[in-house]
Amino acid sequence: MIEMLRRTGVRSVYLHVMSLGSVALCLGLWIRAKTVDQSERGNAERRAVFVGLWPPTLWLIGDSLRREE
Repeated sequence: MIEMLRRTGVRSVYLHVMSLGSVALCLGLWIRAKTVDQSERGNAERRAVFVGLWPPTLWLIGDSLRREE
């Protein structure tokens, strides 16, 4: 997978920025979940938690790609 990413031109910096961006997106979704109707709140919070799982994955893939660079 790392070799495929490297061949397509993806750099480790891109994945690290995407990781930090997903942290910001998670926080934004969590704050927005507090403003929606009570019946919609559970779904909005689950969406924020789902996005919150992305940063470690993206960061580790970026680290692996950096070692290859």
